[in-house]
Amino acid sequence: MHAGGCDLRSFAKFNYVRSPKLLQACRELSCQNCGAQDGTVVAAHSNESRHGKGRSIKASDIYVASLCHRCHMELDQGLRMSRSERLELWLAAHVCTVKELLRRGLWPPDAPVPDIESYQF
Repeated sequence: MHAGGCDLRSFAKFNYVRSPKLLQACRELSCQNCGAQDGTVVAAHSNESRHGKGRSIKASDIYVASLCHRCHMELDQGLRMSRSERLELWLAAHVCTVKELLRRGLWPPDAPVPDIESYQF
């Protein structure tokens, strides 16, 4: 216990990847959930702590999915889906995003590729 009454614990540091090139490349795809090509597609970061999401910090940039504004809002604030449904939506779109960026040669060479083959759905 810290002298101020706080319990200070040691946590492993998360190795964040920040890649503006990767985030920009995500904008070149259609929405990987609904297929929209309406100019609102952006890189939607994972909301999972295992991907580096914290209280005021986004997950690592390698954990993104190309989503349109509507799907991104539903993912982050959707009241019609359960937490597990939102996670399933994001995971499926993330895997499609990674595969499509790699297929098109748009994944930046300096950004590590996540191991999408080991994901549990």
